[in-house]
Amino acid sequence: MEGLVDFFRSLMSMPVLASEHGRNVDNLIVYMHWLMLVLFVGWILYFGYVLVRFRKSKNPKADYVGVKSHSSSYIEVAVAVVEMVLLFGLAVPLWSQLMDRMPAESESTVIRVIAQQFGWNARYPGKDALFVRQDANLIDAQNKWGEVKEDPNGKDDFTMFNDLRVPVNKPVIIHLSSLDVIHSFKVIALRVCQDAIPGMNIPLWFTANKVGRYQINCAQLCGTGHYTMSSGFLTVQSQEDFDAWFATQSGGGGDTATSFE
Repeated sequence: MEGLVDFFRSLMSMPVLASEHGRNVDNLIVYMHWLMLVLFVGWILYFGYVLVRFRKSKNPKADYVGVKSHSSSYIEVAVAVVEMVLLFGLAVPLWSQLMDRMPAESESTVIRVIAQQFGWNARYPGKDALFVRQDANLIDAQNKWGEVKEDPNGKDDFTMFNDLRVPVNKPVIIHLSSLDVIHSFKVIALRVCQDAIPGMNIPLWFTANKVGRYQINCAQLCGTGHYTMSSGFLTVQSQEDFDAWFATQSGGGGDTATSFE
């Protein structure tokens, strides 16, 4: 079955896959296309049968009673059953796995991401693995993160703009929010897509399993510069390369990269 699914993935020219949960997402997409293909071929054949079976030369007199068979009802029930199997057998369990089985933050790379018009701001906790304390009441033009400046945990935090980096084969948890309007954090290669809503802290997680540099897109129309949201990239590195990069960044107190441009 997996070989057949891989064949259809190739046939459909699906984008590169770089996350563990992404295969289940692709499988769901392939199964849905199989269902649509069966329905398309089935209804085309039925349409052809009707044209021939009920052509005027064989039925010169109209029959106002119509077809008495319940075959179409049976077919509709069968289609509904298949759709329920896809929904409750694949889609819901996949959603549950991602939402209800989030890994422990102590075993993950944790990043705070704030979307804005028009870019992605990322904050890493530094070597102590502790973020600065935040207070929504402190958010203003000079303190976009709502930092409690007196909190010592934030001394080694650092920020990046349009440049996220994560280690391969390790869970990543992103706490997502927005500075202004609704955005949507989407990395196609990771099969990740989550709305970023002002005033809300929404967690999402994934485990990248392929080293590479992948584009971040915004899946919500967010203004005249919406297209520039695709200037952000998420780079998946080996653990060694990530650790080396992390060591050069931590300790800058949020001044190592331009944020909130």
